Amino acid sequence: MAVPAIIPIAHEPDYRTDTIGRYSDGQFLASITYAFPEGLVVGDGWEEHKRLYTVLHRFDHEGRHVDSDIRCAGTYAEQQRRPQGEDSVTARARSRMAELLDGLPGREYGDIAIRPFRLTVDGVRFGLVVEHHDGDEDEEDGEDWAELHPDGLGFYAPWDGLYDT
Repeated sequence: MAVPAIIPIAHEPDYRTDTIGRYSDGQFLASITYAFPEGLVVGDGWEEHKRLYTVLHRFDHEGRHVDSDIRCAGTYAEQQRRPQGEDSVTARARSRMAELLDGLPGREYGDIAIRPFRLTVDGVRFGLVVEHHDGDEDEEDGEDWAELHPDGLGFYAPWDGLYDT
């Protein structure tokens, strides 16, 4: 089944899609997620390259990407050195997320439906990207899906808004 032009994403409180919904100007998808720059070969010192991002994507009412606010709160190495307190990397990310969400007038959490989009920040791919899977020798071709980057959430047929990790 082909990837639809507009992909539903189900709101799941207390799970990976708990900060999505609608606001007065359209829809939003927010997350706090670690990511590596694309193409990085992980080796010694990887902790300095794994960065924690606060992400807010905004969409119009029809699901077209309008803009994104993406900010690095720090690295995994910083978080390991200072895991507690208001200046920890995770505390900074949570504080920034609260500011972003508070800035959405008329915010209501719930299901959304958005169109694929992509952008790159700090060498990291962000977006809802259509992915193609080549079938094996016994299949004509594999199924396509949409992947939320860098969160690693995959959306597939029957396109009911649920994701796989």
